[in-house]
Amino acid sequence: MSKLLRGLAAGYGAKKLGGGCITTILIFIVLWMVLGNFEIFR
Repeated sequence: MSKLLRGLAAGYGAKKLGGGCITTILIFIVLWMVLGNFEIFR
């Protein structure tokens, strides 16, 4: 369940911050790693 919430949060942030397709994917990957690193959704 925590991976689902982390994915939703990273996807939402990437959609809001991303401009193009590649930028959105890169932002999603960065947010996924940051949220996993800080263990926000545990």
